[in-house]
Parts: sequence; structure tokens; C-alpha cells
Amino acid sequence: MNCPETPGHRNVTIEGVESFAGLSREHVLNTVAFPELPPVGGDHSEDLTNCAIYTQPVNTWRAVHSLEHGAVWVTYQADLPTAELEVLTTDAAMNSYEILSPYPDLPAPIIATAWGKRLQVESAADPRLSKFLSTYLQGSQTPEPGAPCSGGVQG
Repeated sequence: MNCPETPGHRNVTIEGVESFAGLSREHVLNTVAFPELPPVGGDHSEDLTNCAIYTQPVNTWRAVHSLEHGAVWVTYQADLPTAELEVLTTDAAMNSYEILSPYPDLPAPIIATAWGKRLQVESAADPRLSKFLSTYLQGSQTPEPGAPCSGGVQG
């Protein structure tokens, strides 16, 4: 899959990408019930989740703040085969604006989210996943492009 962190494919249409509009983006003190899980935006914590590779689920409320900064959050089912997870991990290591983590009760083996965007795939080898990353990492949908994806909270 490999998607180095270079903007490209910005005007690509990716089959299966869902778009969500009208997302509020306030920093709030209380946790939020998100209508989409994993969330694609909305009110969130003033702290962000550091973009990194995690082996345990991360705090959704903080991860949304990272999406606001242009991160892509790739989530996967806990029982994802090791070979699939190795592909995701290798690719995430190349992107400083990516969060990779398991997520409970996902309806698909892998779901990638960016601010206002979501893609569900069955395999890490699905070419739409790399297109999603190259399109939406710091993509035009980002409310705060260039804001950091570090200096926050681990997980």
C-alpha cells in the first residue's frame, strides 16, 4: 500500500468514500456521543491524540482533535490477521499525520477516517486505502491544516 506523506491525488474520486458535512468543531470539556463510530469529526477534546501506532484503542474524543489537524485515523478489528496488521503498521510508520489503532466493534476489518470522510475496506491491500491516505492526510477537507499532530496525549 505504501503512501509516503506527500500530497497527491487531491482530486481523485475514491469509490466507497462517505462524506459528512456540517460537523461542529468546538473544544468541549465533556465527552461527546458521536453519531458515527469511529467518528469523522464534531466537538472534541482540547487535547489531541498524538499521531502514532497504537496496539490498544485510543481515546475517540481526543483523536477527533487530531482529525481536525489533518490526521487520518486508520482503525482495525482486533482480530485482523497479522500479515494485514504488518502492512498497516509499515504504512503508518511513514506518515507523521496518521493514527493507527484497533477499535472495538468495527463493521469492517479496516476503516480509515479523516475530517468528514470515511472509507471501509476488507483488506490492507485494497488500493483505495492508499488513495484515501494520499488524498486526505492534510487534505483540503482539513479544518486546521499544518496544526501539529504531536505534543498531545499518547492514546
